[in-house]
Amino acid sequence: MYKRLVMAFVVICLFTSPYQTFAEEKLSEEQIHTKRMELFQKAEALTQIPWYYLAAVDQYERSLRFARKDREKPTSLISIHMDQEKWVGPLNPNLEDENPKTITLFQGVGRDGDYDGKASLKNDEDILTAFTDYVLTYGIDRDNFKLALWNYYKRDKTVSIIMGNAKIYKQYGTIHLNQKAFPLPLRFNYSYRNTWGDARGWGGRRIHEGTDLFADYGVPVRATSYGIIEMKGWNRYGGWRIGIRDINNTYHYFAHLSGFAKDLQVGQVVEPGMLIGGVGSSGYGPPGTSGKFPPHLHYGMYKDNGYTEWSFDPYPHLRMWERQERMKSRKR
Repeated sequence: MYKRLVMAFVVICLFTSPYQTFAEEKLSEEQIHTKRMELFQKAEALTQIPWYYLAAVDQYERSLRFARKDREKPTSLISIHMDQEKWVGPLNPNLEDENPKTITLFQGVGRDGDYDGKASLKNDEDILTAFTDYVLTYGIDRDNFKLALWNYYKRDKTVSIIMGNAKIYKQYGTIHLNQKAFPLPLRFNYSYRNTWGDARGWGGRRIHEGTDLFADYGVPVRATSYGIIEMKGWNRYGGWRIGIRDINNTYHYFAHLSGFAKDLQVGQVVEPGMLIGGVGSSGYGPPGTSGKFPPHLHYGMYKDNGYTEWSFDPYPHLRMWERQERMKSRKR
């Protein structure tokens, strides 16, 4: 206990700036990432829990705040959600309690992470400390961290998503990974329009869950974001296809490919602009079926909210990424 208090004092001295909400400070995106990273590194110094594990959990929770109506939108640096009743203790009559002593008395999870005498759900360091204390009851190695995640979320897919985020953050050494890329190189001829929601008939009535980008056979197909390859292989509708989940918990679906980039594997980290395959016309039949429609890339986007996953229109995003890439190329 004494050793931890000494360490806490040293780390607090290293990180002396107050952590207000970024809405109050009007910070830039880069400043937000810098301050958030400082919190993760401070927590790692105190607990030895790798910063990228904490960053991965926080990023997953942030994605839920944008995907669900029962969560407030992010207003502070840390987005990890904790139930108020669990924070103060299930039998605590005061749901607004911020006294660390009474919270502990009622077996609440709330912690005073910045030693200001309060355990507040509105304080980033308090929330992060409460979560790290929970993780430490299991252990800081990979297997025990995964066990802690499963018992916290009770969902295998959530554990997989968080560990994927951690792998990405560890590989690049930063959380500032919001860059995007258009799926086709701009130097090639292609065309597309908004077809999301249109009717489709092959294999039964269904709606079109994506945008079709028509191009010549073999035109390179690129990853649009930093992410993890979750799926690769054949589907009777999509033919040769790849699924990539990004750090914002959006699943990107690339279908009707002519083939895959060499040595591409499930679980591999990808980045914007990385070659993943080629435009083709595969699908609508057993493995190897091709040529039943003109060559094109079917590009779909899906959002996970911690319970289920649904398709949303990728067309506005494609237009934005295309425009941004054209602007960058003109500046060179």
